[in-house]
Amino acid sequence: MLVVDDGSTDATLAVAESFVAQHPNVSILKNPHRGKGYAIKSGMLAARGDYRFMCDADLSMPIEELARFLPPNCERYDIAIGSREGGGAHRYNEPFHRHLMGRVFNAVVQLLTVRGITDTQCGFKCFRAEAVEALFPLQRTDGWSFDVEILFLAQRRRLRVVEVPIAWHYKKESRVNPLRDTSKMFVETMSIRWNYWMGKYKVTAGEPRSREQRG
Repeated sequence: MLVVDDGSTDATLAVAESFVAQHPNVSILKNPHRGKGYAIKSGMLAARGDYRFMCDADLSMPIEELARFLPPNCERYDIAIGSREGGGAHRYNEPFHRHLMGRVFNAVVQLLTVRGITDTQCGFKCFRAEAVEALFPLQRTDGWSFDVEILFLAQRRRLRVVEVPIAWHYKKESRVNPLRDTSKMFVETMSIRWNYWMGKYKVTAGEPRSREQRG
């Protein structure tokens, strides 16, 4: 397990270091404060697993559901993403205004970038190693909309993406500022489309090769 610290100013790092001292299979990656997108990118590229699962530290999705993202429960995919929408998904204690803002943002995302995915922003996603290596080096977004960018690039590469309905528990301690951060996310989403139009991603269609195919 890899804990990525995004230059936190609370007790997060101290708690993680205390845990690592007793669990040698856990390590910490310390970053300057550059945003969630930068933290996830650095963590994904530093990880070495065949499957790399990103998980919000607040555990708003019970970690017991992790197995649903991995074989044999979930196979034949490049990316499996947690979804708080659709059949089988449940939201607990989420304020109406947060849900509404999320739905409006998703409508914009579907219009501009990622189509056919009902929930791009859930903080629980699993990637095959080959998908990580194909997508994350291209990531340019350091902020909250990195999910949109990665999924946009995945669709350009025609990777297989599956949504996994989950039980999600709203945490009132969340550091997300609904107005400020949502505004930034709208700007970042438009930037993703602009970057693509300007040819900054240099991405071509096709799936990433597996380790066996690379020889």
